[in-house]
Amino acid sequence: MTDNIVLRVAQKELRLFFASPVAWFFLGSFSAVTLFIFFWVEAFFARNIADVRPLFEWLPLLLIFLAAALTMRMWSEERRAGTLEHVLTQPVPLWQFVAGKFLACVTLLLLALVTTLPLPLTVAWLGNLDWGPVLAGYLATALLGAAYLSIGLFVSARTDNAMVSLMGSVLLAGLLYMLGSPLLTGFFGDNVGGVLRLLGTGSRFDSITRGVIDARDLYYYGAVCGIFLVLNVYTLESERWAAGAHPRHRRWRLATGLLIANLLLGAVWLQRLPMLRADVTEGQLYSISAPTHDVLTRLQEPLLIRGYFSERTHPLLAPLVPQLKDLLREYAIAGGDRVRVEFVDPAREPAKEQEANEEYGINARPFQVADRYQSALVNAYFDVLVQYGGEYETLSFGDLIEVKTGTGGQPEVVLRNPEFDVTRAVRDVLYAYQAGGNLFEQLDGPITFTAYASRDELLPQLLRDYRDEIRPVLDEQAANSGGRFRVEFIEPEAGDGAVAERLEEEWGFQPMLAGLDDPREFYFYLTLEDDHQVVQLPTSNFDPDSFLTSLEAGIKRFASGFTKTVALVLPDSEPQFPGMPPSGHSFATLEQGVTREYSILREDLSDGSVAPSADLLVLMAPEDLDERSVFAVDQYLMRGGTVILASSNFSVELNGDRLRMRELDSGLRDWLAKQGLRIADTLVLDRQHGAFPVPVVRRIGGYEFRDMQFVDYPYFLDLREPGLNGEHPVTAGLPNLTLAWASPVDVTGGEGKTVTSLLTSSPESWRSDARDVMPGEDTTSGDALAPGTASLAPETVGVLVQGRFDSAFEAVPPAPEPAGEGEEAADAGDDFGGLVRRSPASARLLVIGSNDFASDQVLSGLVAASGTQYLSPIELLLGAVDWALADGSLLEIRSRAHFNRTLPPLEEGAQARIEYLNYGLALILLGLIAVVHQLRQRQRRNRYGRILA
Repeated sequence: MTDNIVLRVAQKELRLFFASPVAWFFLGSFSAVTLFIFFWVEAFFARNIADVRPLFEWLPLLLIFLAAALTMRMWSEERRAGTLEHVLTQPVPLWQFVAGKFLACVTLLLLALVTTLPLPLTVAWLGNLDWGPVLAGYLATALLGAAYLSIGLFVSARTDNAMVSLMGSVLLAGLLYMLGSPLLTGFFGDNVGGVLRLLGTGSRFDSITRGVIDARDLYYYGAVCGIFLVLNVYTLESERWAAGAHPRHRRWRLATGLLIANLLLGAVWLQRLPMLRADVTEGQLYSISAPTHDVLTRLQEPLLIRGYFSERTHPLLAPLVPQLKDLLREYAIAGGDRVRVEFVDPAREPAKEQEANEEYGINARPFQVADRYQSALVNAYFDVLVQYGGEYETLSFGDLIEVKTGTGGQPEVVLRNPEFDVTRAVRDVLYAYQAGGNLFEQLDGPITFTAYASRDELLPQLLRDYRDEIRPVLDEQAANSGGRFRVEFIEPEAGDGAVAERLEEEWGFQPMLAGLDDPREFYFYLTLEDDHQVVQLPTSNFDPDSFLTSLEAGIKRFASGFTKTVALVLPDSEPQFPGMPPSGHSFATLEQGVTREYSILREDLSDGSVAPSADLLVLMAPEDLDERSVFAVDQYLMRGGTVILASSNFSVELNGDRLRMRELDSGLRDWLAKQGLRIADTLVLDRQHGAFPVPVVRRIGGYEFRDMQFVDYPYFLDLREPGLNGEHPVTAGLPNLTLAWASPVDVTGGEGKTVTSLLTSSPESWRSDARDVMPGEDTTSGDALAPGTASLAPETVGVLVQGRFDSAFEAVPPAPEPAGEGEEAADAGDDFGGLVRRSPASARLLVIGSNDFASDQVLSGLVAASGTQYLSPIELLLGAVDWALADGSLLEIRSRAHFNRTLPPLEEGAQARIEYLNYGLALILLGLIAVVHQLRQRQRRNRYGRILA
């Protein structure tokens, strides 16, 4: 019976609502205003982010007016028309009428939200939409709308004037929204502001729409609904009462007060409990992931994570403080007794502030803020300290936040990828602490040092002495290893020579010559190996004192828990003249990114070797490498190393107001050909491309003008799945990548190797050998950037090759450098290191066909075009470094961020069509609602007709 009454009341209210043209006006206006704000006010296409955050940012305000409009006549019209007395005299509990009207209003709210569904569907069709925050956003919208509706019903029950009800509902709901709004909380410190944010409907809404569904937020909205629905029932019940006091009246007041008090106390009680929440974002941006748990399980000593947050800080940073605190608390939960999390307000604890300043280099930063009385500069803290043992690392607000310039120049500030930043800091201090301990304790399993050395009568005296001097060093290391380090000396020629044959077949180790006048052949190769890989130790320098350094560097390649070393080969970017900008390519952003996570070594290849401590070799835009430099790269690969190469036969520079493309010889063309790869003498253009601020030529009459404009630029390939290989760890986490001025990488011989295409342009791409890369508004320049008669096909611009490589110097090893003035000539014995002619199967070569994609010039242009810091090229390279060094602990969460899900390139006409399509779909949905309403009305009339017939 109860359900029937509630449903009957709801159905009656829905029929009355849809019978009025004003109702359709409200629904249509809500849909139109929502779409207008999304596409025009928030400039969805200019924002260039594949999310629907602009929709949910405005809904708390729009719902205030929608809820007030839906509820303004619910009770006031009953009171004005005199039908309220009929309701009050029914032998039915009044809460059933209230529930029925509330159910009708919620149904109308959900129908209004249905008209916005084309927006997330459109974004998902265009780009890589994270559906978690979208679904959470609609849940939050329904809850917030229900809270506003309960407020509107309560106000409507207090008056017989619909307009008074409308204004009262707007004022009361607006007050609850303003409590947590930055407009109000910015006037107070963090403590008072935090309390206000807990009371505000909008701040709770923001928490859910970012993708974190917290039980406390759900209860809050339920409590608001409960409080105002209880007040609604009490208001109507009091209309039944006769004048004068009565015990029943007191019982009603007491019961109403107790219900409201219990709802409020429940919210306070839940706030003190541990967090009960669900992170529904893709990759769980706001939760502790499995990689973080893995890092925390390695802790042997207590870890301290301390957040320094000032009570009064910048208004844009204030909402981020509770988010970051919640995440850091999860570290304490996940780490148990091993992790201690503290929060400090340095202004309240001078001793902690002095410690932060003097010991950790953490200092307050000036922010401009405005309070109720003035605009002023405030020195505030927004820093995190991670300390383990005697090692520590600090994270400032610049390391933790991500900023995007919104419409009207207003910045949009969010936490970039806080879990990755904090976990990386934990990993780094853990590695730094372990580096001071026993090297062998960090090995995943036992390793074997094998010296393939010929018998004494075949070895030159220099090598015999060297072998005898390193034996005690090896024996000492084996004794200290706890059984994890074994030493073997093997004569390859012994027995039937099977070992020598295996060495040549598997690793290309061939016998060396003692000298031109000495025909003796011998072997002298030093290796480290386990069940998974083989690493050859360099033997070009037969100095016993440096052997231990080389040995430890080799062992660290098998160990976890040590900071790896990346050998980085960068072009010279020093200015030619003082005061002039740097010439050539600059990769400062890349250097900073690598330095934050690894030890960096600026490698000079001209000596013909790579430093023994290098765990990885990265070459960015190499130019005119001589034979000895190429030999260094070759032998590093032959020894089982991994080489990452970003190179092309062309480079583009912005000189003044003109883009200039020049041909560039890396010196590696023949070497790559030997490895089965060829970088084509063309560039790839793609109809799926990005924008770039470039000088554009305008011709008016006989005059030529050059302006800087953002233009669609086909040379900037916009790579997305399947162009980004989703099956490989290097590219699986990247949502998109802009690759600038890239050349095709052709595989000419992959026999015996595993070849993987990592980066591929779209099927709408083509090759061009044009040398003019300047865009322009004139037809001639425009045609230069069109495919013309060129065939359209996907082009591979990034490839990974793994397997056994043959040395390009098999026949002609490079000659020693001539001795300079004042230097002694190289001794013949210095060449006993020999030549490795074949690599082990663990050798890997990753080639990206672009010199410029990660240069500072391109990154700054991408920042200007996107309005935010665009680091996908850097993330690609750092992901490749993580994978190459088998340091995949954080690879899974590295590329997570808020602003890296960009939209694909769209022409202006396509953008307009998509916008009009959404308006049309909203109208269609409204039409469907009208059709369903008419069909139900017809069924109802037919049913009544059959009853009366």
